[in-house]
Amino acid sequence: MQNFSASRLLLTSSILLLAACGSDDNSPSEPSVPAAFVEVDNAARAAYTTHQVPMGLAVYDREGTKVFERMYGDFSADRRVPIASASKLVSGVTIFRLIDAGYLSLDSTTGELLGWTGTKGEITLRHLLSFTSGLEPEHACTYQPDIALVDCVEQIRQRDLLGAPGSRFDYGSTHLHVAGLMAEVAVGSDWNDIFAEQLHKPLQLAPEFAYYAAPRQGRDTRPTNPLLAGGMRASMNDYERVLHFVFDKGRWQGSQLLAASIFDTQSIEPYPNAVIGTSPRSEARYGLTAWLECPTPATGCTSISSPGVFGFTPWLDRTAGYYAILGMQLDDLRSDRGLGTEIERTLKPLIEDAIARQ
Repeated sequence: MQNFSASRLLLTSSILLLAACGSDDNSPSEPSVPAAFVEVDNAARAAYTTHQVPMGLAVYDREGTKVFERMYGDFSADRRVPIASASKLVSGVTIFRLIDAGYLSLDSTTGELLGWTGTKGEITLRHLLSFTSGLEPEHACTYQPDIALVDCVEQIRQRDLLGAPGSRFDYGSTHLHVAGLMAEVAVGSDWNDIFAEQLHKPLQLAPEFAYYAAPRQGRDTRPTNPLLAGGMRASMNDYERVLHFVFDKGRWQGSQLLAASIFDTQSIEPYPNAVIGTSPRSEARYGLTAWLECPTPATGCTSISSPGVFGFTPWLDRTAGYYAILGMQLDDLRSDRGLGTEIERTLKPLIEDAIARQ
């Protein structure tokens, strides 16, 4: 895991300088920054200046009204980029819809649906969605586009468990691969069709908002081995619909498409005594396909996030009354992975203050 202390110090210094001096490089064609969001704009612009990564920031209030949007560099709110682990929240909500429809429950097991035996057969969907299944978190097959999901999951099954289900947390792709196959078996359709029926069509998402065999290149939609944990491409405007749906706890355009209670469950760490094995964020705990951003994860958080390694970072805060998307695409060879999360941490208190002062 990279040490970001030097990056954080440089970013903070830039923010303080811009906050003191203001920013005079807005394009004349852009509307002026709302007074409440000046410090937010300064901080985001400082991050862009420091790291020279084109990015965008959009903030929406609890009514779903966009209250702030700025692009830095040549980024665009319509630019579709690989969103990496921001895919996890989308995949989780798709599975939530299946739970709501009765196809699955959080207590459904790999033994019941996949025929796994022994301790491996005791792994539940709750374990898989919280990355506490005990499975090795990564397997090379999850990134192979030319095989079937069922074949990859069989390779995952053959590996020894790292621990009993519920005993340890390991962040990675294998858990959602297994959950995806459980969904396919329960519904009798492939994952791409499940996603289309359960989320894509109801939220009227763009056709390009999909799982890709090569998400960085944007090639080959409808892969036979979809990477549920990181294989999507989306724009900020695409993702806003999903994040709005999550923020509103399953309500969409006046209709409750999903029981609100599942989102309360999502925001609670299901196994607070689990040891941390593999994790990119040692300070944070995890719920169901989302990071829990509060000091009380065992009893619930009102702020969750789903950042991706290429910088695309969505998050929401129901107490503060907003949700936000930081859009960017880092080169995967860069040394500063985790930049999106670092910028989010800087922006959150500023946005909270801005929302309160509107």
